[in-house]
Amino acid sequence: MAKRSETPARLDDAARAGWLYYVAGRTQDEIAASMGISRQSAQRLVSLAVAERLIKVRLDHPIAACLELAEQLRRKFGLKHVEVVPSDPGSSSTTVGIAEAAAAEIERWLKRPEPIVLAVGTGRTLKAAVDQLPVIECPNHRIVSLTGNIAPDGSAAYYNVIFSMADAVKARHFPMPLPVLVTSAEERELLHGQQLVRSTLDMSAQADVTFVGIGELGIDGPLCVDGFLEKDEMMELMRGGAVGEICGWIFDVDGRLLDNPINERVASAPIPSRDASMVVGLAKGKRKFKAIRAAVVGHQINGLITDEDTAEFLLKN
Repeated sequence: MAKRSETPARLDDAARAGWLYYVAGRTQDEIAASMGISRQSAQRLVSLAVAERLIKVRLDHPIAACLELAEQLRRKFGLKHVEVVPSDPGSSSTTVGIAEAAAAEIERWLKRPEPIVLAVGTGRTLKAAVDQLPVIECPNHRIVSLTGNIAPDGSAAYYNVIFSMADAVKARHFPMPLPVLVTSAEERELLHGQQLVRSTLDMSAQADVTFVGIGELGIDGPLCVDGFLEKDEMMELMRGGAVGEICGWIFDVDGRLLDNPINERVASAPIPSRDASMVVGLAKGKRKFKAIRAAVVGHQINGLITDEDTAEFLLKN
């Protein structure tokens, strides 16, 4: 999805140059000649097409090493679905590669002819995946958010993906009209009792497939960075054994949800049953190693899209 940081005319030129380069196989000199611009301008337009995500690349050839790592992870942790993408040693991104793979998997589910309920969590990786989706017409499907779409200051939560999906996926969308965390267990009970919220919770429990991010804990983790928890609350959680979270639900090193006051305030829907639903976690990177391992060990998820480095860590630990 283009970020619209450029003018429409400039994006039109970038799209044309990108098409000529990646689809038609033209050289930058040929693009410059056909568009009546300099070679340097053609090069900048091709780069802009990539930067604005007008060009989406998918690799159709299965990489044997990645396939073998995926099969080993599937056997070791009893996972239903595993996809491992190559690691880029020179990149610090926590989304590149797995976002594209996740987008392809989401698209496969959405192209099923039979009606499905697809549930989504939140987070940077999931949003990056949704931004890769093409326009898909699937009016028989329902897409439901597991997490609230309201930030701590009352604004729309930026990394809640349900509205981003609505731009690309022509299906019925059901947001969760709540914050991620409320002030007390009593407030959560009151809000969950509302009919509008109750129907969304009931639908999420029926999900055929669910896609979630896996968050690491710490003062640089998403719950702190996005303003849902104070630093002292985060440090107290970590002293209590917390290592990761999914949709705000916090778990320990064995993947068990913690019995603590923070989890009592989580307004997200429960993660759908892993016996009845496919729950796919999207995550990679050293900072998330412990959280990802806990999620698969504790069966918080039964599917995983990750990279080679993370897969190798999981197989050794």
